[in-house]
Amino acid sequence: MTVFRTRSGVVRGRRTAGDPGVLVLRGIPYAAPPFGVGRFRAPRPAATWDGVRDCVAFGPVAPQSAQLPGAPSWSPGDEDVLSLNIWTPGTGGEELPVLVWIHGGAFVFGSSAQPDFDGTALAGEGLVVVTLNYRLGFEGFGHVPPGSDGDSCPDNRGLLDQIAALEWVRDNIAAFGGAADNVTVAGQSAGATAVACLMAMDRARGLFRRAVAHSAVNACATPESAARTTREVAAAAGVPATYEGLVSATPGALVDASDAVADRYRCDPASGQRHYDPAVHGPIAGGDTLPLDPLTAAAGPGAADVDLLVCHTTEEYWLLDAVGSSAKITTEEQLNAFAADFGLTPALLDAYRELMPGAPVIDVFLAVYGDMLFGEYSSRLAETHARAGGRTFLSRFARRRGGSGERVWAWHCADIPFAFGNLDEESVHFLVGGPPGGFDHDLSKRMTRAWADFAATGDPGWPAVGGSTGAVRIWDTAAGEDADGAHDAFRAGWRAAGLPLLAP
Repeated sequence: MTVFRTRSGVVRGRRTAGDPGVLVLRGIPYAAPPFGVGRFRAPRPAATWDGVRDCVAFGPVAPQSAQLPGAPSWSPGDEDVLSLNIWTPGTGGEELPVLVWIHGGAFVFGSSAQPDFDGTALAGEGLVVVTLNYRLGFEGFGHVPPGSDGDSCPDNRGLLDQIAALEWVRDNIAAFGGAADNVTVAGQSAGATAVACLMAMDRARGLFRRAVAHSAVNACATPESAARTTREVAAAAGVPATYEGLVSATPGALVDASDAVADRYRCDPASGQRHYDPAVHGPIAGGDTLPLDPLTAAAGPGAADVDLLVCHTTEEYWLLDAVGSSAKITTEEQLNAFAADFGLTPALLDAYRELMPGAPVIDVFLAVYGDMLFGEYSSRLAETHARAGGRTFLSRFARRRGGSGERVWAWHCADIPFAFGNLDEESVHFLVGGPPGGFDHDLSKRMTRAWADFAATGDPGWPAVGGSTGAVRIWDTAAGEDADGAHDAFRAGWRAAGLPLLAP
């Protein structure tokens, strides 16, 4: 097995089963365990080691309550959670383009060990692929007041972990055949929002040249809403909302307390915006680490320094309904209350009703909410970046699957197994509607190639966005991928009504 020398020590991986030309190394620590004296603090350098470290297993996942198909779950006592994984077709000195992947999961669950994030196919296209774990939930995104000694804990520790991983890539990726000056950072859902945040953070400047954001979510906390969440989580955990109180609670206790807070909102229709999908943790915009929310920052002069590729699915929120994480809005009264909670105009709802004749109320709700959270937000992120002078590309994933079984929509997360080239992985069959067909594999090859080309050259294969409108690539198994598609009709209502920026 080939060995690689990093600044912390020598590591060794193994050939992948899917492609013997690709080497994979799993569980390389990029920072020290963020517990004990490092809890609620910025990431610290990883310890060095002697000898050769066999990197054949994924590292522990961050504290969370989720149990995802095919992926490991968190166990109390798992502390070395800041690790990364590398798939490379190189052995050193090749200067291949690098793609760094940030997983999603509402900032409270997920890991780099999910089977749909296997980097073998992308590495086979000539990339060095890096995936990483970072702190989630309260550990990564909860606001922690200063301690009695006046020492403060930074907000957005999960984002600081991602920056530490990117710094590790800068310092070490050449040993694996990667080009440290040709890095693309990519993510989906919460991971895409993290990517957009990194574009807005001075600490991340210069660590990547390009960015890929699939289904970025319209949700950054304000300092005020983050402080409120801290009080609620502390109360649910039975500790004071102080540094001393919070650090006395175990990571598991804060996971349970955060879940309890979310469940309370989910069960209370009168609780406002959080009732509909209570994601209680996320990036905090308005402080030292993240001064501006990503959409506002995308209009700034520094945004143009990074090429941006944006994608969203055309029916994002149908997945959240299918897995039971969203409120069931089935009556006009409930739909009107939802609109009032978010300050949406009656004209916007009317526009959706007109475009969806005969659709049940739940479908109108899912369409509006999905566009507010993901679709319209992602499109505006791309257009704002382009207007600021950035080189920007926009695409939409519209592939559906029908047949004799249950219909699968072009919903949240369905695009990622296609882009990673992992359609045959059994754990993704729910997302894509069962085993893939030939047209699906063809679509996957086109999407994987687009990512690889964008990471290598900044050109995914279709025209860039120009001003407020521009070319949009439609990803589908059918013909017509260069057309703008029917989804643009839904955007007219948002242009008239405006898009609320949400604060979880």
